[in-house]
Amino acid sequence: MQIFPRSLNLLPLVLGGAATFGGVGLIGAIWYYFSPSHLQVGYAPEQPVPYSHRLHAGELGMDCRYCHSSVERGAKANIPPTQTCMGCHSVVWPESARLAPVRESWESGESIPWVKAHVLPDHAYFNHSVHLSAGVGCASCHGRIDQMEVVRVEEPIAMQWCLECHRDPGPNLRPPSEITNMEWEPDAEWLASMDEHVAAVNPPQHCSGCHR
Repeated sequence: MQIFPRSLNLLPLVLGGAATFGGVGLIGAIWYYFSPSHLQVGYAPEQPVPYSHRLHAGELGMDCRYCHSSVERGAKANIPPTQTCMGCHSVVWPESARLAPVRESWESGESIPWVKAHVLPDHAYFNHSVHLSAGVGCASCHGRIDQMEVVRVEEPIAMQWCLECHRDPGPNLRPPSEITNMEWEPDAEWLASMDEHVAAVNPPQHCSGCHR
């Protein structure tokens, strides 16, 4: 006496097929949605002091290098020390409650625990000074910082995104004198000499360029 119908013989095949297609779909979803463009872009960490780039870099027109003073000479764009903040705020809004952590840092000598928004993995090497000297502007990687109340990640800081620029750096190049000018747009003369600028930069596309 047969208890189960013969059609159940197909059950292992159906389950195997469903598991295969389901696994492929799951891998595809993870590959797509768990990428930097979805996990990094838009990240805007809360800071211990409500610093507005829109006010300082935008309305007041402060140059990026006033605070990030080592960006043209070193690999990292330094976070400004409290001394830089107090250079202005010992006079401007010296009693503001929002700036209490700055005054406490100044009095105690302990650094303000700023939270990094743009974080590279340890296996990736990036040098700010090299890119700026080549003519890559701040806005190419960080977006219009001068319009941000709270700094957020604008671009997916990932290998594919970096390689796209290294393969075609032209759209991101500008005169070195304009690297911090958020409103700079290329004119006809610059576009006409683009091939020369690209040839002078010649960014690496091999592995050791970023993985050392």
